[in-house]
Amino acid sequence: MEVWVQSQNINVEVLVKSQSTAKLSDVKSHVLSLLNRHSMIFGNYMWTEFDEDFLCRNVQSIAIVDLEDTITQPLDLKNCAVSVHIFTLNEDGPSTLNLEDDDELYAANHWLLPAAEFHGIWESLVYESGVKTQLLDYVTTTIFFSDKNVDSNLISWNRVVLLHGPPGTGKTSLCKALAQKLSIRLSHRYSYGQFVEINSHSLFSKWFSESGKLVTKMFQKIQQLIDDKEALVFVLIDEVESLTAARNASQAGTEPSDAIRVVNSVLTQLDQIKRHSNVVILTTSNVTEKIDLAFVDRADIKQYIGPPSEKGIYNIFLSCLEELMKCCNAKHKNRSRIKKCKPYTFSKNV
Repeated sequence: MEVWVQSQNINVEVLVKSQSTAKLSDVKSHVLSLLNRHSMIFGNYMWTEFDEDFLCRNVQSIAIVDLEDTITQPLDLKNCAVSVHIFTLNEDGPSTLNLEDDDELYAANHWLLPAAEFHGIWESLVYESGVKTQLLDYVTTTIFFSDKNVDSNLISWNRVVLLHGPPGTGKTSLCKALAQKLSIRLSHRYSYGQFVEINSHSLFSKWFSESGKLVTKMFQKIQQLIDDKEALVFVLIDEVESLTAARNASQAGTEPSDAIRVVNSVLTQLDQIKRHSNVVILTTSNVTEKIDLAFVDRADIKQYIGPPSEKGIYNIFLSCLEELMKCCNAKHKNRSRIKKCKPYTFSKNV
């Protein structure tokens, strides 16, 4: 006797073609009609080919995503809470943010989300069960707190995430993927997302005491983005220890060093922007022992990202093989199409 899993929350991501002019309400109704025809699913699934003309013209893919690996029984969509997230990818690459109009040294890269460059990163990252879900739940909870006017003096949150661990474990990629996923998941609330990747090394000046001022200018630029309440803003500070080095290791006499000024400026700016509900600070570090404790204390989530487990390694290799097989099949398919075409003939006079 089969046991059907009931009352499951299902997220459906609908990627609409960039040239589509269809109304979102029409897209949603056709997607729900498709789901009704395929009400029984067995885990994450994606449609890229459709038997309906409207979906063929307007939709690139429909994906049921982020189902837990622990679900082993088929799901009946008719008895699940289905949330449909409709989005279009921004094809533009990153732009640069400069602190001065005549300054050739850029301070940050800037993307509009959802970005085509970040598409698929979330699915390609394999971590221990619950890591990605925990990060998603954290950000959505902070926004829920803001909507309900929760007193931040009683329940404090700083909108800061710190991912730490050895190099090469995908911390930066996870930050980009998280921003992309949330810009899609919260598209009903925010018109678009903005992703700012700070170039930490550009904020250090050769002139003593100027670095702290450069940090302030950088966050003033970010504040201009945050002022647009239609946008969900993500700020990535990669290798955050370069901007938040432990102050007790920099003190020399009674005069504070330039490094101390930078840390003080970063902490001050974080305290100022945390009152805004549409900003999330994402940080990564390979050497957490070098980070100032005051910054570590401000991080709401301190998530360790380590090397993959045996199961994770297996899934990574499996996904690589599936990608190679898919590309190989596509190559053979294209070759068969070429063979069916009538060959060109060239005149001897050409």
